[in-house]
Amino acid sequence: MPHPTAGPEDNWVARSSGILLCLAVAVIHVADQGGITVTRDPYYIGIAYHVLEIAAVVAALLLLLGVIRAGWLLAVGVAVGPILGYVLSRGPGLPYYPGDIGNWTETLGMVSLAVEGVLLLLALPLFVRATRRAQAGSLPPPQ
Repeated sequence: MPHPTAGPEDNWVARSSGILLCLAVAVIHVADQGGITVTRDPYYIGIAYHVLEIAAVVAALLLLLGVIRAGWLLAVGVAVGPILGYVLSRGPGLPYYPGDIGNWTETLGMVSLAVEGVLLLLALPLFVRATRRAQAGSLPPPQ
């Protein structure tokens, strides 16, 4: 049973969903780059993939351990980062990475966008609520 002062951002169902979505983002990007030990070309894209995968696992761990605000904040980043990368790589393109320009309907990319979109819709409001609750808890009581 949740603590009586716990908010929706601390709800186990929401946290479990966030954990699974973060891990799904990591798995999708490991699959897209060809494995954990592979680094995509160009090198900066490969490093960005590794950073995203690590961040996704860390966000899942934070949520699992009950570090709510930091977990939801990192989950927002795990969602926003690849969405931005997808739009930039398929739209104007990225330096030394012209291969995905115009490739909007790649299957794994579409799956990734769906997972990241759901994660963003879950994590952003729960991060905002957790922040508001923390700020309200730090205010001195009215006199």
